Amino acid sequence: MTKHLQLLILLSLLIIEGVFSQKDTIKTNSNFDCKSSFLEFVKYAKGKDYENAYIPWLRTFKSCPNYSVQIYIYGLKIVESRFENNYDQDKEVESELIDSIFIQRIQYFPKNLGKIYSDWAISLRERGVSNDAVFKKLDAAFKANPTEMSIKNLTLYFKEVTERNRDTNLQLVFDTYDDVMEAVHNKMDLLSVELDALNDKESDGISLSSKEKLKLKNNKINLRGLSQIEPILDQTYGPVADCERLIQLYKKSFKKNKTDSKWLKRAVSRLFVNDCKDNELYPKMVEAWVVAENSIEAYIHYRDIIPPRRINALNKSISEIKDSYEKAEYLLKIAYHYRSKNKSTSRAYAYKALEVRPSYGDAYLLIASLYASSANSCGTDEFSKRLVYVAAADKAKKAKQVDPSVTAKADRVIKAYMKNAPGKRTNCFPSEDNKNQSIYEIKCWIGEKVTFDPYKD
Repeated sequence: MTKHLQLLILLSLLIIEGVFSQKDTIKTNSNFDCKSSFLEFVKYAKGKDYENAYIPWLRTFKSCPNYSVQIYIYGLKIVESRFENNYDQDKEVESELIDSIFIQRIQYFPKNLGKIYSDWAISLRERGVSNDAVFKKLDAAFKANPTEMSIKNLTLYFKEVTERNRDTNLQLVFDTYDDVMEAVHNKMDLLSVELDALNDKESDGISLSSKEKLKLKNNKINLRGLSQIEPILDQTYGPVADCERLIQLYKKSFKKNKTDSKWLKRAVSRLFVNDCKDNELYPKMVEAWVVAENSIEAYIHYRDIIPPRRINALNKSISEIKDSYEKAEYLLKIAYHYRSKNKSTSRAYAYKALEVRPSYGDAYLLIASLYASSANSCGTDEFSKRLVYVAAADKAKKAKQVDPSVTAKADRVIKAYMKNAPGKRTNCFPSEDNKNQSIYEIKCWIGEKVTFDPYKD
């Protein structure tokens, strides 16, 4: 059958049945043999014979819209193949049919909408449709479930939100970032819990089933993928989240939101992370948060401005928490609060978090950053100072070894630390007396030994 004849058939269906109208409800034709037609097109589609699959697929798509989700999965491959290979005059019809596949799938199989809208956005972009049309689908995907969006689409969406609102609605930019990272971290936590359970099972000498081995592999892959999102978004987010912008925004919004615990939590956390605490607004917001929400997390921020007896009560509250992940998270938050005041205490709390949750990669990354920031004060000469970066890199390597969810962050800092390490890159080597050593001691508050060959490439 020629392409032109197929096109005539398709146009007839469009006119007679109104296949592409979103307002029409397409009902299964009781006189049509859905199973036979379905099996016929699947047979061709599995062999990637999309030309012969097309007509039986189209009949099934029209007459049996709720028969199987495979109608839409294979249908996209079939019609996208026609779109890519047909003559220019056919592309508009094929493009409408692709959109109709997404519309009808959402109508009859409304699961995983975040992924469906995300895939629809990719399809529109590949077909050269306007940025506004692509953004609408990205927005629908984000509102449905941001964790089902591809990393590329999530990044594109956040960039668009930032560009459209950075000068008019900065709060929306921050809210979008928080919503993304909250959803991503929740998903990563679920995957990590499953991964830890499987690793513990293996450590106890219990063999994993084939299904469990697959889950172990997939969770590691998914965690490494999700770990890329935060660093990528930060490239867009960072330039608009400077202290001047934040304080200006929160001064305007504080009065209206001083009883909103969610807003206060996000605002205080953002000021803290961006090191914007040295202003009169920060302690006011922290106090308002404690009043609005009597939570451990609020009191962790409040500990900077409360008497020691309240700190003891806070530590007791944390010690009574049964959930190891929740307890580790609070201990690490305290560690972050100490990082600029007392590095040794900060590390101690990070290790407490690791005692509770040994796979907590962020705790190792904090220790790595504490070491790196001490390079100039932990050594008597250039070589011993640069060795501190080796110790920092070792902690970052340990982070991604135990926790795939921090892989992207760990790789980035390892690369940065090793650029400053002794060796050929920095033309820094040990003294003649120590050139045959492979184990070096780092003194000062760090007090650790590292194994390192500065002469190795």
